Amino acid sequence: MAVETYYTVDPGLYPAGAPAPSNGSAVSWSAIGAGTVAAISLTLVLLALGSAFGLASVSPWPGVGAKPSTFTIGAGVWMVITQWLSAVLGGYIAGRLRVRWHGLHTDEVFFRDTAHGFLTWATATVLMAIVAVAATILSSAAAPPVDVATTKEAADAARKAAAAFAGFTGLSLMIGAFVGSVGGAIGGGLRDKHP
Repeated sequence: MAVETYYTVDPGLYPAGAPAPSNGSAVSWSAIGAGTVAAISLTLVLLALGSAFGLASVSPWPGVGAKPSTFTIGAGVWMVITQWLSAVLGGYIAGRLRVRWHGLHTDEVFFRDTAHGFLTWATATVLMAIVAVAATILSSAAAPPVDVATTKEAADAARKAAAAFAGFTGLSLMIGAFVGSVGGAIGGGLRDKHP
């Protein structure tokens, strides 16, 4: 019985005598962990700054301060900026700190670098979501429900603000995934230029 080959290796891409890749994992979880910590840290700093900007723009007095629609748009833009900066930083750090891969085609190295950036973004996002859900559960369990009479206009305004916020959240997460991958590719490319 003959052994079938399902693929052939292009000798131009993988010349004879090139060192064989190790059997270790293609994922450097320590680099991803470091990038995740950096991304979450920067996210917390930027969220604190955004809260300061937001609280400075609103007022408890009617007719004073930013309108709810302006505040929602400003918060959404700040969330996109926060996601973009933290994802690119986390991805870059993961790409720079990963081990050097020898004997691989540059396309494979590029893919692994972008995967490291993406995994850093994904890990940070999941951890932040877990913390947010836990905080919501704890805060709702601690406070008794308040009976507040709302008008139809107030409920409709709250629905519109929540829809806009959800849209900005989805947009910022998509941007974060892309930018984290780009950051990983840039960091990994610079990593390979400096032995």
